Amino acid sequence: MPIYEFHCNRCQRKAAIFLRSINASVVPTCPTCSSSDLVRIISSFAYHKSEKARLEETGEPQRYPGLDYYKDPRNIGRWTEKRLKEMGIDMYSEEHRDTFSGVGEMIAAARDGDMSFLEKKGC
Repeated sequence: MPIYEFHCNRCQRKAAIFLRSINASVVPTCPTCSSSDLVRIISSFAYHKSEKARLEETGEPQRYPGLDYYKDPRNIGRWTEKRLKEMGIDMYSEEHRDTFSGVGEMIAAARDGDMSFLEKKGC
């Protein structure tokens, strides 16, 4: 079910036309001015990166980044994952998944800005 975008040469607006099938023929008309003088344009698109790709692009955490670094909860998770990896532990592997399931959940919560798990631990 494609959506095609057109540019109206009369009113200079962009119009999106929805088709039920890719094989359907369409004679587009502008929904604003009813003109049929439309030119098909290339639609924009979004590209979503994985969390892994995003973290790889930001680079390695600094060795001694300073206290402000740890005020950002996302960095706590990055540091934890990095340290475990340095010790040869992949907390997401099948071997360690059960052992570190709680840690993974805390890191995910910290990345979302939820630090309530610290209150439960008495920190």
